Amino acid sequence: MFASPSQILFTVFGINIYYYGVILAFAIAVGTLVADYIGTKYFELKKETIIDMAPYLIIFGILGARIYYCCMDIEFYSRFPSEILAIRHGGISIHGAIFGGLFGLILFSLRHKISFKRLCDVSAIGLAIGQAIGRWGNFFNSEAYGKPTNLPWKLYIAPQYRTIPYQDNDFFHPAFLYESILDLIIFSILICFGIFNKKKNSGNIALLYLILYSIARIFVENIRIDSVRYINGIPVAIVISVCIIFVAIILLFINNRKLNK
Repeated sequence: MFASPSQILFTVFGINIYYYGVILAFAIAVGTLVADYIGTKYFELKKETIIDMAPYLIIFGILGARIYYCCMDIEFYSRFPSEILAIRHGGISIHGAIFGGLFGLILFSLRHKISFKRLCDVSAIGLAIGQAIGRWGNFFNSEAYGKPTNLPWKLYIAPQYRTIPYQDNDFFHPAFLYESILDLIIFSILICFGIFNKKKNSGNIALLYLILYSIARIFVENIRIDSVRYINGIPVAIVISVCIIFVAIILLFINNRKLNK
């Protein structure tokens, strides 16, 4: 059994510094540095290309993540609009981050005239490791947990953070941990594919990431009980993930069609 110690890491001059924000910043830093190293060593990118691109990804990624999340819970944020900017309280969406980051990546690619597909591949590798780390922010916020369980690795959720139907349950599946582990596995697969595959076809790694992560997300969402929005009883995240898999498979086929001829 384990439980979140607190949402607040420390307080400076009356301002609370949250674990969530610190972990998110650390995840972004690690993902950026790893992607920059991989891009320079294995993808023929100039050193610090990814570091230079990072502000584009971070700004548009965070904007996309927050806007997407707020749209998924529009009723709450329309009642409490001041909470829209309270990102330190948690509440961002990886799907929104991907869409927003993709927009930033397109801008950087056009401005610096660097292969869009290659940047996508390298960014996907950095994103995977960043997600694995970033999911621990959910742990300290007591969110992204699953159905009740009594397994040895069960997660204690304090009553104030439990969803209404589960107020009488103390222990839940640590869904955030499952996704973190799956993200590490995806990161390892992408690394191996990027390093040991000598016949690189730009864009394949990014598309492979979208497929693998979407499969992982579907698995985790089937365990989670704190999804924000549903469509006919199905979490929106699952619907979006299925759509991404479908589109990514088509693009993967198109991207490799000439290679197979």
